[in-house]
Amino acid sequence: MIDRYSTDQISEIFSLQNQFDIWLDVELLALEAHYKYGDIDIKKKELDAICKYASFSLKEIAIEENKCHHDLIAFLKVVSKYIDKGSKSFKLSPSRWLHYGLTSNDVKDTGLSIQIVRAIDCVKNDTKKLQTICLKKAKQYKDTLCVGRTHGIYAEPYIFGLKFANWFFALERCIERLDFARQQIAVGSISGAVGSYSSLDPRIEAYVCKKLKLGVDPVSTQVIARDRHAQVLATLATCSATLENIATQIRLMQQSDCLEIEEPFAKGQKGSSAMPHKRNPIVCERICGLSRVVRANAQVGFDSVTLWYERDISHSSCERTALVDSFQAYDYCLQKLTSVLSGIKVYKEKMIHNLNRSRGLIYSSKAINVLIDAGLGRQIAYDIVQENAMKVWNEIQKGKEGTCLLEKLVSDPRCTVDKTQLQKAFDYQQFLQSVDKIFSRLK
Repeated sequence: MIDRYSTDQISEIFSLQNQFDIWLDVELLALEAHYKYGDIDIKKKELDAICKYASFSLKEIAIEENKCHHDLIAFLKVVSKYIDKGSKSFKLSPSRWLHYGLTSNDVKDTGLSIQIVRAIDCVKNDTKKLQTICLKKAKQYKDTLCVGRTHGIYAEPYIFGLKFANWFFALERCIERLDFARQQIAVGSISGAVGSYSSLDPRIEAYVCKKLKLGVDPVSTQVIARDRHAQVLATLATCSATLENIATQIRLMQQSDCLEIEEPFAKGQKGSSAMPHKRNPIVCERICGLSRVVRANAQVGFDSVTLWYERDISHSSCERTALVDSFQAYDYCLQKLTSVLSGIKVYKEKMIHNLNRSRGLIYSSKAINVLIDAGLGRQIAYDIVQENAMKVWNEIQKGKEGTCLLEKLVSDPRCTVDKTQLQKAFDYQQFLQSVDKIFSRLK
């Protein structure tokens, strides 16, 4: 991911420095296990020397990889050189024990699992922060009335705070998905070439994974099964889709013809190079765009589940990009959306203005109920309300002054209901009667 859309915490987790630090931890833990179980003839002083002198330089690894075209071998060469330099008093260098019985993916896949677990913990924490903002805003706007819309068309009066409540629970499901994905990926594999433990005691794997707080992949084939990684990418895609949904709602409500809310617009910020008046929802648009990248990356995860025989590396190159970029994009969007919702501008007066613009059309469902309660058949009641509602619509569309739905119904001879009774259908309070019950579900 380019720096523009990266966060420092995800960048650190997937940095080369951190990757090689984890690889070194895996290698040293494997040697500790070898010494503990005595399956190779490594002496305590050799293990101590390895642990003391094992180190690396990113520059040196890059030089070696440019020669051998294998990042793990380049890493081992450089680490061995540092061990040899510090162990000159030994007749045989302790570095010979490094990577004993292991294959590349024992180190790389186990290390990647650690990185992904840390990244999930990171984005989960940021998801919780966004959820907390939604909870706060839901309570803040519990009594704020706005227009509810379906298909983009006015429907019924709605509570603005319910939008945030809806997002709160959507983010709760995101957190649950992240927990499950973490459970699936939090495994290591120290099983050797093709995963048969031909040069390793399975106890080595158990020791290393326990120390790293990972489970053991019960049957690895030199690589950890890629359905686990696909699960992670699919989870990030689903969570990003949730962020896009929230951002889209903000964009819709910021449109000039609606303008009920607005994302923060900083002092000195510019919206257009040509039109100085523009205040565009650029952050929410950016979130929508990056969410598409995360969803596209999920396909990479699905395609990487299938490998040739016990393994190939067709997954390796695309995975290095897809996993990092997905975590980066999701975390970036989380932080940006948290900022947007924290400082969002809410125009309550415009919400009331928009409610009144419909001239009572948004109360049509309640008007039907009043007519039914008075003894009219449902279809007859529906037709009476619809015909009068269409008259109001036509006047609104033509920009004409006209009467509201209530007045048209009162003047309709088919509508025999008392005006006082009919007026009750046009009281917005009836749309609030279950709000407390809904909000009681918020934690």
